[in-house]
Amino acid sequence: MEPLFLRGSQLLRRILCKERLCPWKFSATFLAAKLQPPLLSHPRASLCVGPTAHPGAAGSHRGGSESLLAGHGAPRRFLAGSSFNLPPSAQSVARPVGVCSMMKLPVQTSPEGLDAAFVGVPLDTGTSNRPGARFGPRQIRAESCMVRTYNPSTGAAPFHSLVVADIGDVNVNLYNLQDSCRQIREAYQKIVAAGCIPLTLGGDHTITYPILQAVAEKHGPVGLVHVDAHTDTGDTALGEKIYHGTPFRRCVEEGLLDCKRVVQIGIRGSSYTPDPYKYCRDQGFRVVLAEDCWLKSLVPLMGEVRKQMGATPIYISFDIDGLDPAYAPGTGTPEMAGLTPSQALEIIRGCKGLNIVGGDLVEIAPIYDASGNTALMGANLLFEMLCALPRVRTI
Repeated sequence: MEPLFLRGSQLLRRILCKERLCPWKFSATFLAAKLQPPLLSHPRASLCVGPTAHPGAAGSHRGGSESLLAGHGAPRRFLAGSSFNLPPSAQSVARPVGVCSMMKLPVQTSPEGLDAAFVGVPLDTGTSNRPGARFGPRQIRAESCMVRTYNPSTGAAPFHSLVVADIGDVNVNLYNLQDSCRQIREAYQKIVAAGCIPLTLGGDHTITYPILQAVAEKHGPVGLVHVDAHTDTGDTALGEKIYHGTPFRRCVEEGLLDCKRVVQIGIRGSSYTPDPYKYCRDQGFRVVLAEDCWLKSLVPLMGEVRKQMGATPIYISFDIDGLDPAYAPGTGTPEMAGLTPSQALEIIRGCKGLNIVGGDLVEIAPIYDASGNTALMGANLLFEMLCALPRVRTI
């Protein structure tokens, strides 16, 4: 069998001759429409990124129209003569075509030169109920092919404002949770040191703890907009201090959070004690119960949150179980009577104008939602976080 790159090269020459184009004038848009090698059928076509990425998957994101499907990475789409990465349009490239990256963006192994990046953390060994969130990043990426370039509801044009790519997954140790936290922390230290804003695909909520260790190392204690059914401020379970029910207590103990600028929204469910929110309120957190959100818009609430957060750095952590399981059943610890998708949009869009330095979407366990709708919801919420970042222009 001919090597894939040889067949692609021959086809490229034929197209150039037919269209009477010079190679340096061959646009990325034209390439994406006419040259789509069978990436997924090739033995090396699987998405293996992070520390073990195929070197061909990386490439210059500053390449203007240099978009020759480097290696077996995601199809490259650039604005001619510009420095931005654009997701391919399904009007020219079929959605099932290409490597499964977030929104089919380019895949690279380094955050260097990026303004923001999607990062996967496929870890679920911190779960206390149903496992499966380790497969969240993969399914979110798969469903993200439905997400398009612009946000007409807000006018945001993130891909014409920021250089964005998928930088793959952080390697984790599935047999040692503390070692996984170390690996996550070290990976995010490199991301934030590069001036790149990480938007994370989880993974269970344990991962937010080491991420905030890295973020706070650069920015100092941060404010937190936390959407969840649970406060995740427990102390121990089964003798362990690190799992998905304790990340924010560990963050408080290490001074990673500016506790007067922490708001938790959507909290609900039964508890082990009569006053399960006492710890949070003692720290200065604002706890917004789900029942206080029922049947109302959260736009007024987010106006108050913006005033509370001010101009200093904040982080968004969105646990998908903050939504009612009628909308997002694919999660490990569902609680009835949660938030609606429209309220989720109001929360994230309400963060626009804040100094957002990172965000995550966690606890999607695809096995419990055969429709894929939970992961699709997650992909859209991550897109909304991207749209809310500083320096994203509106049109």
